[in-house]
Amino acid sequence: MNLFLIGYRCSGKTTIGKSIAKTIGWSFVDSDIWVIKACGKSIQDIIDTEGWNAFRRLEHSTIKQICTHDRQVVATGGGVVLDADNVKAIKNSGMVVWLDASAETIRKRMVEDRNSKHFRPALTDRGRIEEIEDMLSQRNPYYMSASDFFIHTDDLPPGEITRRIIERLGE
Repeated sequence: MNLFLIGYRCSGKTTIGKSIAKTIGWSFVDSDIWVIKACGKSIQDIIDTEGWNAFRRLEHSTIKQICTHDRQVVATGGGVVLDADNVKAIKNSGMVVWLDASAETIRKRMVEDRNSKHFRPALTDRGRIEEIEDMLSQRNPYYMSASDFFIHTDDLPPGEITRRIIERLGE
C-alpha cells in the first residue's frame, strides 16, 4: 500500500509527505522529481521544448512506475488527476488524500517559495491569482473524485495535518 497526496501546487504535498514518511518509516517520493530525473530536464524545460502533452505522458509513465512499489508516501504533481488512468493507478495502489488550500493561501506560498518560478511553470497567461482561481475551479472536482478524503490545509500547521492523515491511515 502507498499513500498519495494530491492537490494544487503549493497545497503542502511535499512538506506533509516528507513529514508523514518520516513519522511512519516509509519512503518519500515526489513524482515531479522522478520526471525531472528520468529526462534530465526541469519541468519548465520540458514544457518549453516539448509541450504539456509530453510532460503529461512522462508523468503518466512515472506514476505507473511508482505504483509498482510499496510503502511510499507520494507527492504527486498538481495535474495528475487530469488523467483517468493516473487516478485509477493511484487508487489501486493505495490511499489518496487531497490537500485542499484556498487560492490566496496557494498564492502566498508560491510567492514565498524561491523555486516556484522554475519548478512550477505558469499554466495560463493570466495573472497568478486569476490562474490559481481558474485552475482550482476546474480541478477541485477531479481532486474530490480521486480522493479517499481531504484536509483543508489553510489554517493547520504541518504537524496537525500529518497527525490527522496518519490517524486516518490507521483506521
